Amino acid sequence: MTTSNDFKNGMVIKMKDVLFTVVEFMHVKPGKGGAFVRSKLKNLLTGAVIEKTFRSGEKVEAAVVERRDLEYSYHDGDNYVFMDTQTYEQYLLNDEVIGNTANYIIAGGKITGYFYQERIIMVEPPIHVALKVAETQPGIRGNTVSGGSKPATLETGLVVTVPLFINEGDNIKVDTRTNSYVERV
Repeated sequence: MTTSNDFKNGMVIKMKDVLFTVVEFMHVKPGKGGAFVRSKLKNLLTGAVIEKTFRSGEKVEAAVVERRDLEYSYHDGDNYVFMDTQTYEQYLLNDEVIGNTANYIIAGGKITGYFYQERIIMVEPPIHVALKVAETQPGIRGNTVSGGSKPATLETGLVVTVPLFINEGDNIKVDTRTNSYVERV
């Protein structure tokens, strides 16, 4: 058990048998009445963000969630196979656990797995991922960085907007938080 006074960004708590991570929190001391902690909590299973206010010093159950680096091996039917880079154990994850992360994983790609009671509850891709452009309209001579943009389909099937000078076969860096083009690599 811990208290609401001990909140930190990224901390995982358990409320009503559901795991939440603290996205944001603020200690508030009003002129009248007791202090409280206003927080934004993200449900680790659904991804939904809720706002919750706790009394100052209110007891909450802290959950021990372990983060491990995983490497994508291959796709097996309905499952994605990942290997723990430390123990070399393999884990089969379905689409429900992988979610949007499937848009950013290629063979040998790394992700972070979140384990609770030796079970993977969530995965998270790195902030930036290098992917190959599989399909896009050809670039035209004279197109510059400050020109327009066009859609490009990447090797994983993700469609992002890229500058006009990007061609098929180019490797680009994508921001996984916003699904946006960062730079050519």
